[in-house]
Amino acid sequence: MKDPATRQILFINAAHMLTHYSLLILATAVLAMVPQAGDVFGQDYGPILALGTGMFVLYGLGSLPMGWLADRVGRRALMLAFFFGTGVFMALAGLVSSPWALGVVLALMGAFAAIYHPIGTAMLVEAAGDKVGSAVGVNGVFGNLGLAFAAVVTGAVTEAVGWRAAFILPGIMSVAAGLGFAALVRGDGSQGRAAKAMPQLDVSRAVQVKVFAMVALASVLGGMLFYAGTVALPKIFEDRAAGVVSGITEVGGLVSIVFAVAALAQLPVGWLLDRYPVRWIQVSLAAAQLVLLLFAVGATDWLMIGVAMPLLFAIFGEIPIGDWLVARYTADRWRSRAYAVSYVFSMGVSVAIAPLIAALYGASGDFTSLFLVLAACAAGMCVAALVLLPATRPPAVPAVAPAE
Repeated sequence: MKDPATRQILFINAAHMLTHYSLLILATAVLAMVPQAGDVFGQDYGPILALGTGMFVLYGLGSLPMGWLADRVGRRALMLAFFFGTGVFMALAGLVSSPWALGVVLALMGAFAAIYHPIGTAMLVEAAGDKVGSAVGVNGVFGNLGLAFAAVVTGAVTEAVGWRAAFILPGIMSVAAGLGFAALVRGDGSQGRAAKAMPQLDVSRAVQVKVFAMVALASVLGGMLFYAGTVALPKIFEDRAAGVVSGITEVGGLVSIVFAVAALAQLPVGWLLDRYPVRWIQVSLAAAQLVLLLFAVGATDWLMIGVAMPLLFAIFGEIPIGDWLVARYTADRWRSRAYAVSYVFSMGVSVAIAPLIAALYGASGDFTSLFLVLAACAAGMCVAALVLLPATRPPAVPAVAPAE
């Protein structure tokens, strides 16, 4: 790891894994908290899951000021705050003893986790140079492995030690990663940028406006699909695949397998983005989601598992598209702000996810309504891509190194 850019990319990838891991601990731990800690936190799935609402609120809204902060304290300083702040409050979540305290601590963890996407992604793009598609694809795999590990590790640790340890142990690991980042990553990501600056695309302002409109719509609709799918999947399998799996460890293991396979989708999508028109990549993924969500309405046991695997593959596969669009259509000096705006749309949607799932499930005791809402989101993504994204790849002009 002598190359500074390589070290930076490795730690940014690790940060992406920690971000999504931290946000998904509660989704699996809640399955144990209901019977084990019901006297303290309640005895129903929905109210305990709703304690994570503040976490998603600050995770979503907190990304907005990060570009402004980066101009004043630097991207590296903010990433240090990410590692230490997320880790400390993740560990504290395992030590509290009341619902209000858990909600507050999770919210503060979400506020620090909000640093990653606008700042970490900008640092990744800086270090990646002209291989943005492949870089965001690999980075996306790390983020989704965080989802996968959150389910299986939380399930195993919860059954072996207790749900509190499922928060404390990864919190300690996040702090340790922060110490490594402080020691090994010295700059803000500008090393070698002049040698491998990203090509700028020669496109009209009208095309740029349409592309950013697509980024905003995809952030909202894709955010609904992503967060609802990842948060609800443990409970979906517990209810809909009860004939195949039983117990938190088995449910968590199955969720982790689905997430791990789905994470690999970002590798081919990243490769495709560097070579083919983005419109047809986005349309294909959205159409696949629509069809699979309609199948999910009546699916149970092995059929539910068979639908969930390609569905999450398609949902995870579209994640690099927004990052790629911002990277290719935004100047370096505006990139953190552009990522912040796009992520505030996506993560702002996450605010409503836990209450939405709790309300829909509480009203019917089933996930049919949720599947139909998500199918409508996938249909909207498909139409928006056809209208707003260019059908061909615009020509690239010679690279110009960003101003230092």
